[in-house]
Amino acid sequence: MSPTQTTLVQVLPLAAKDLDENKVTPGVLGFVVFAVIGLAVWMLMKSMNKHMNRVNFDEEPEREPGAPAAAGAPSRGGETGRTGKAPAASSSETKG
Repeated sequence: MSPTQTTLVQVLPLAAKDLDENKVTPGVLGFVVFAVIGLAVWMLMKSMNKHMNRVNFDEEPEREPGAPAAAGAPSRGGETGRTGKAPAASSSETKG
């Protein structure tokens, strides 16, 4: 038996006599578990916020397959890619 177990075996019966048998409290272990869960939720929310900020929600309305693109509109639905610049329009889009 380890020294920790021996100490617990000797101390727990003394503490049990002082406790009211009709009163149950979560104690230190309950607080620690609650704190760990709270910390985990905070970290997950922070990570989710970081990932959601990376998502580009700009959508172009669906167009019919034979319809020409609107003048000055990018051909890929406004995607900017990693460079932050809109894709260059082709010469056929600028003429029509």
